[in-house]
Amino acid sequence: MIPMLEIINYLDELFPDPKCELNYSKDYELLIAVMLSAQTTDKRVNEVTSILFDKYPTLNDLAEAKKEDIIDIIRPIGTYNKKAENVINIAKALVELGYVPNDRKFLESLSGVGRKTTNVVLSNIYKEPYMAVDTHVARVSKRLGIAKENDDVLTIEKKLTKKIPKDKIPDMHHQMVLFGRYYCKAIKPECANCKLKNICKAKIAK
Repeated sequence: MIPMLEIINYLDELFPDPKCELNYSKDYELLIAVMLSAQTTDKRVNEVTSILFDKYPTLNDLAEAKKEDIIDIIRPIGTYNKKAENVINIAKALVELGYVPNDRKFLESLSGVGRKTTNVVLSNIYKEPYMAVDTHVARVSKRLGIAKENDDVLTIEKKLTKKIPKDKIPDMHHQMVLFGRYYCKAIKPECANCKLKNICKAKIAK
């Protein structure tokens, strides 16, 4: 049996006040930042969004921006052509509303926005019990035996949602991301002092 309480308590100890590492001051800025974070790092996204949101401070500004100008700003994060289109299309879709709604179907209909991005946004903005599974969450889940090695992201999401108390899910998402990013890394994980190494399935921790 997986000692979920032990896992939860250790992550609470490591990250008592976990936060999203993407910088944003408005709900739509988070949505755009998460979309931009695909296949790149939060650090790099923060570098480009600090310029992007300063130059285009409103949804109207973003909706009316020229694609080439957006590309010039977000070029360092890669796949910039499609992402620039997504930024403008998301802004156009939100202009009338003026905010990001708590509506999964609507959000997943937006350019470049899938289930993972929607989970991150609704968890952060509305504290909904949605678990976004990125590479860090997937790796940690498999190493701790919560998920199997061949589980896909949706299967992992369902297993985590079932095992973690609903009110803990928003924090646990951040904690698992941070744990995977800084401790349970893909290469050279910090196993020596990890309090979960006895339940870890990864051979490297033995």
